[in-house]
Amino acid sequence: MSLDLFDRSIFDLVNNRAKELEERLQADVLFYSGGILPNYFRSFRDYVEEMKSGSERSDEAVAVFIRTGGGSAETAERMVAVLRKHYRLVYFVVPDLAMSAGTILCMAGDKIFMDYSSSLGPIDPQVPAPDTGEYVPAMGYLDKVKEITEKGDLAPADVVLLKSMDLGKLALFEQARDLSRDLLKAWLVEYKFKDWTHHRTNNAGTPVTDEEKQVRAEEIATSLGNHTLWRSHGRSIDLPKLAAMRIQIDDYSDDNELRILIREYNDPLTGFIDRMGLGFFMHNHRVGL
Repeated sequence: MSLDLFDRSIFDLVNNRAKELEERLQADVLFYSGGILPNYFRSFRDYVEEMKSGSERSDEAVAVFIRTGGGSAETAERMVAVLRKHYRLVYFVVPDLAMSAGTILCMAGDKIFMDYSSSLGPIDPQVPAPDTGEYVPAMGYLDKVKEITEKGDLAPADVVLLKSMDLGKLALFEQARDLSRDLLKAWLVEYKFKDWTHHRTNNAGTPVTDEEKQVRAEEIATSLGNHTLWRSHGRSIDLPKLAAMRIQIDDYSDDNELRILIREYNDPLTGFIDRMGLGFFMHNHRVGL
């Protein structure tokens, strides 16, 4: 990508902030903006490989700055496999938002960094519609079918709607929902809960069992996937809501130095992306544009 003088000055600042963040977070820094979709996967894989091969750090850690409206759970799973192949520790930093499949992806992190203005979202995976191929949120369809089928008496409009439903499409949506929850539960137990060895509140000091970790992961997956609770595919799940679900977040709201560093890295990049109309973009200061 060819940059003019103004954009080069932006990337000089961005690259310097990335280097500072690497020292602060003790990790390679990767910025990812775009959907979590199959057509971006190979670019992501190749970029991570190039970044890791050029890294001089010995931390075996990566901090992924992510801004995404979501995508497919299957692609999130493949992206996690790439990150875990090359790094022992994976952190996610969410300066703005990581929705839907982005939230699922974040739950594969050893740490999640957010501040008071950051947002995750309900885990409402997007799946390609069999007729058009367009990616559509799955849970809204499933909840509507459940609402209709649980009625005692169906209105004529309900009967017409049910008859128009494609059973293959509904099965696809159900599979996407179940996969999203299964991935989230497995990743929480394996990564996010790995250092949760003793209770901090109830029964403080007593060891945490594997069964208790699985129960907590099930509770979180159920809450994040409760479309009736959140009402909207794009609903913001901020720090207070995450705290109510007892999801541990590294909150940097009051860490002025780190917050400024993160914003001076993230904001110029997102401004550049929006100004250029880029649907997909990655950055690492060692890898060329």
